[in-house]
Amino acid sequence: MANGGIIGPLKVVCTPSTKVASLTSSGQFTRHNCTVTAAPEILVVAGGAGGGNGGGPEPGGGGGAGGYRTSTCVSISSRCTSVTVGGGGAAHPTPTEAAGNNGSDSVFGPITSTGGGGGGAGDGSSPFPAINGKSGGSGGGGATGHPAQTFGGSGGSGNTPPTSPSQGNDGGSSPAGGPTSFAIVSGGGGGAGGTGSNAGNFPGGAAGNGGSGTTNDITGSNVTYAGGGGGGGNPSYTPKGGCGGSGGGGHGGPSACGSAATANTGGGGGGGGQGCGGYAGGSGIVIVKQLVPKCASGRWTIHEHFDQVKADKWITRSTTLNYLVIAGGGGGGNAQGTGSGGAGGGAGGYRATGFGPSPLRGTTLGGSLTGILGCHTVTVGAGGAGGQAGPVSPCALTKGQNGTDSSVVFAETITSTGGGGGAGRCSAGGNPGGSGGGGENSPCAGSGNTPPTDPPQGNDGGARSIGFGRGGGGGAGGAGSTVNTNPASGTTSGNGGSSVPNDILGPSTSYAGGGGGGSLQAGPCGGRAGCGGGGGAGNGGAKPANSSVNAGGAATANTGSGGGGGSAAFGCAPSRAAGGNGGSGLVVVRVPSSFTLSGTPTPARTLSTHPGGDKIAKFTASGTLTIAEA
Repeated sequence: MANGGIIGPLKVVCTPSTKVASLTSSGQFTRHNCTVTAAPEILVVAGGAGGGNGGGPEPGGGGGAGGYRTSTCVSISSRCTSVTVGGGGAAHPTPTEAAGNNGSDSVFGPITSTGGGGGGAGDGSSPFPAINGKSGGSGGGGATGHPAQTFGGSGGSGNTPPTSPSQGNDGGSSPAGGPTSFAIVSGGGGGAGGTGSNAGNFPGGAAGNGGSGTTNDITGSNVTYAGGGGGGGNPSYTPKGGCGGSGGGGHGGPSACGSAATANTGGGGGGGGQGCGGYAGGSGIVIVKQLVPKCASGRWTIHEHFDQVKADKWITRSTTLNYLVIAGGGGGGNAQGTGSGGAGGGAGGYRATGFGPSPLRGTTLGGSLTGILGCHTVTVGAGGAGGQAGPVSPCALTKGQNGTDSSVVFAETITSTGGGGGAGRCSAGGNPGGSGGGGENSPCAGSGNTPPTDPPQGNDGGARSIGFGRGGGGGAGGAGSTVNTNPASGTTSGNGGSSVPNDILGPSTSYAGGGGGGSLQAGPCGGRAGCGGGGGAGNGGAKPANSSVNAGGAATANTGSGGGGGSAAFGCAPSRAAGGNGGSGLVVVRVPSSFTLSGTPTPARTLSTHPGGDKIAKFTASGTLTIAEA
């Protein structure tokens, strides 16, 4: 016993390595059980602001980028840390005089980055002056006023409230006008790496560009964040709006040339051009890079074992964990009203282990308890909205919307992608997604298993090769059907791709079926709708034997199935039926009886025990799951 005795056989010799967590939505950050005592590297980027609206001929200023802050000095003492990821400032789609909406703050522990300041609004009414850009992490660009005004709008202040180092920069200004000269362009929003450009003087002056963002390699690759939005312009006097700053900033108008900022960059949205609404800012992001031990096996002495136990680093055993993660299903498209039904929505991505059809089972999570114990963020995706009943504009509203992603964060993040929306009245292509939305012509079906996973999380949507029909949405168990016969004989529109069964909850339940294509009129108002692919998928809207039309069927909640396409009334009625909404997603986690499960909020989760003893947590809405040893 001179050496303290030998126990074993397990000895873990640890050397530091890095683990990076990128949080794109609010939730919980879970510290690694064996995190090395050094403070982590942290990046906190707030939501960027929306660009200001253009009023009359006077365009809006670019939105300011969200605040950008880093730290290597914050210790993480608690196992779980609440994280807030700020949303981007919403767009003003209606071209009335209104400054852009500020972005929302992002927060990690004691670090708060401030949302970007909204772009100023152009004012086409006499005698009202220009509207200044708002203050924020970076300031919004100032907007031009009515020609009779003797001053232009000033840029909003960045680094508000002040931080050191600075979290952002000022927005650019619009030049002064007057009785005989006037400005017709607006300033760019400030960015994390530079101020927004001032707009030029009339005539021929250019709109201000958004301030540059800042590049960071915390993820292992150089990524630029928090660029300002470009100022708006007037096509009668300047060829284009200002360019968005590097780091996701949106371009300014005029007309349809402007753009929203890139999501999860904190970029500012572009300013609206002449008579156009401003564009949305980009959401923020929080990234944490920790040092964690990389371990090798050996033998322990009693003294070494005792030291490891005190440090909470003693790994006593391993276990396995199973999951079911289903994203929200896509909405079905609306009907054309003059001969084509809407296409079916694709099912949300389906990822599972241990239960369900063996070809679709992924690898069961296992290994040390450090990747399983503690709190885990659960996100349950929403179903996509069906295409709106018509007539409706713009065309984007006729297509079914994609469902949103579902995920659960363990040592690795398991993400299932939202289902693709089905094609609508003036949109031939189905959207890609976990499973693809149905399309019109054969090349236009939405792709499934996007992005690719192994095993695949879904299948392609169907389309058509002849006639007026549209395809069914893809399902987890198969592709959506393609219409390949002329429906004048009463043939059906495309069926949705099949769902798949899973018994992780005990009884076998089917999930993630594709939505059916809507029917169309053929001859004296005949025709049939495509069926949903099971699992609560929506059937296509059925065309009755009269001049009316029917909406596509909505998918069942918490199945991840696609909505059905709306029905058409060729030659009988000009109305356009809406597509059905996709079903929301679901997350289920199942662990052995030697563990306990808890979760918040209560309405979002159901905890149960399988007759075999396994513990089960079922989430029908986003929340937090905590796993502990019994």
